[in-house]
Amino acid sequence: MADDFSQEERTEQATPRKREQARQKGQVARSQELNSVVVIFFGVISLMIFSSSIYSGLSNVFFYNVHMSNTELTMATAYQLFINNGSALLKIIGPILIILGVVGLLINLAQVGTVISFEPLTPKLEKLDIIQGFGRLFSTKTIIELLRDTLKISIIGYIAYLTLKSELKNYVPLVDQEVGQILVFTARVSLKICLRVSAALLILAILDYVYQRFDFERRIRMTKQELKEEYKLYEGDPLIKSRIRRIQREIAHARMMHDVPKADVVVTNPTHLAVALQYDSTTMSAPKVLAKGERLIAEKIKEIAMKAGIPIVENQPLARALFEAVEVGTYIPAKLYKAVAEVLAYVYKLKGKI
Repeated sequence: MADDFSQEERTEQATPRKREQARQKGQVARSQELNSVVVIFFGVISLMIFSSSIYSGLSNVFFYNVHMSNTELTMATAYQLFINNGSALLKIIGPILIILGVVGLLINLAQVGTVISFEPLTPKLEKLDIIQGFGRLFSTKTIIELLRDTLKISIIGYIAYLTLKSELKNYVPLVDQEVGQILVFTARVSLKICLRVSAALLILAILDYVYQRFDFERRIRMTKQELKEEYKLYEGDPLIKSRIRRIQREIAHARMMHDVPKADVVVTNPTHLAVALQYDSTTMSAPKVLAKGERLIAEKIKEIAMKAGIPIVENQPLARALFEAVEVGTYIPAKLYKAVAEVLAYVYKLKGKI
C-alpha cells in the first residue's frame, strides 16, 4: 500500500517531543465517527425528552400563523411575524442545540484535549500531486474507511428493516386514524430507528477510535536515526559531551595540583595512592582533602609535595580509607579523625610545632 512502504523502517515508538510536534501540527488520534454518533445519539435522546414541549411549541406556532393569516400583511406585520416565529422556534430547538453543542465539545476534549492548530488549513502543493493522490486512494487507511462505511450503511439498513418489520401489525390501523395520530406513530418509529441505529453505530465508532489511535501511533513512529538525532538534541552530542568531561577533568586536575603545596601532609600507601591533607584549627572544623590520586597522579602529587617540602607519610590503611571515602575539597568524616590526628601530630612534631 502507498503508506505502508514509508513506514517500513519506522520501528521506534514516538518520543514525547515527537508527539508534541505532531500535536502542534494538528495531528492527533481522533475519530470523526465517534463525534458524529455521540452527537446523533444525544440528539435522539433530547428529542425524546423534549418531545412534548416541541409538540406544544410547534402547535402554538401553527395556530399563531393561522390567526395571522387573517391579518393584512404589511411591513410591520411581516416583521412582527418574523420575530415571533423566530423567537418561538428558537425556544423550541434552543435547549437541544445547547445540549448538542456541549456534547460535541466534550467528546472532542475527551479524544484530543485542547488543540489549536492552523497547520491542517495551510495550502500544500503536494496535495495537488496526482500520483500521490492516486496512491492515497489505495492506501490501507482508505480501504479500511471504505469497509467501515460499507458496514455502517449495512447496519443502518438492517436495523431500519428489523424495526419497520416489528411495527408491521400497526400499519393497517393507521387507515382509520387521524393525521395527528399518524404523525405521532411516524415520529415514534423514526425515533426508535434512530436510537437503535445510534446505539449500534456507537459500538462501531468506538472500534473506529481504537483504530484511529493505532493508525496515529503507526504514523508518528520514528526511525532509529531520528531517535538518535533527538537524543543528541536533548542530551547533547556524545563526542561533545566526552570532550567537555575531559576538559573538566583537566581543569579539576590542574586546580588540584595547584593546591598540593598548601597541604600539611601527604598520606600514601606507599606507591599506588596519595592524599594531600590540610588543616587549620582557626578556620577549619576538620582536616580537608586538597588532592588525591592513584598511580601516575599519586606520583605527581608526591613529586610536588617533595619540591614544596611537605611531609609524606606512608600509612596504607589510612590512605585507602581517605581515597575511597572523601572527595577532593571536602572535610574528612568523623570516623577518620583519630587516625588523621595521629598523622598530623607526627607531622607537627617533625616541624617542631608541638
